[in-house]
Amino acid sequence: MKEHQIITIGRELGSGGREIGIRLSEELGIPFYDREILEEAAKNSGFTRELFEKNDEKPTNSLLFAVAMGMNYYGGGFQKPLTLELYLAQFDAMRRFAAEGPGIFIGRCADYVLSEMPDLLNVFVHADLKTRVARTAAKHGISEKEAEGMCLRSDKDRAAYYNYYSNHEWGDGRFYDLSINTGKLGIDRSVELIKASLE
Repeated sequence: MKEHQIITIGRELGSGGREIGIRLSEELGIPFYDREILEEAAKNSGFTRELFEKNDEKPTNSLLFAVAMGMNYYGGGFQKPLTLELYLAQFDAMRRFAAEGPGIFIGRCADYVLSEMPDLLNVFVHADLKTRVARTAAKHGISEKEAEGMCLRSDKDRAAYYNYYSNHEWGDGRFYDLSINTGKLGIDRSVELIKASLE
């Protein structure tokens, strides 16, 4: 593994992407950044962590889509939309963490945000819906019907968020170095495959 290795993991809900990230962090001995990104962004932006969590990887509303990330007019002056402010604060937090040393970053357009890092491996983790539903239902103690709805809503939200704030398409294999189907490979083999890619 390179000295300043950065790994980003985009993932479908229930695919095991977060679990893979945590395993890699433990086995490689490098930091794992998930909620830590929100904490760092809140600390340096003046916005509350609760506000970041409420808007975490959620699509912006139709008005913001309409202005295409431009400046909105409020009370006689122009200001950035709140969701853009939150995104930029997370962008800054990820860049600060990445500048400190190696790390694993989960979601939040990390592959796009950190695209200028020299030692970067972008991974997308996915699985068939049946596998994802079973894993989500077990994790949250809910019915498979509820879990399916949760997975489909999450897919829609994450895709809208990612596609809006990057110039890429969420899940498109052209924008990742490695695309892993945990429904076929399982978590253990997926972790080993990513580690092998670092050698």
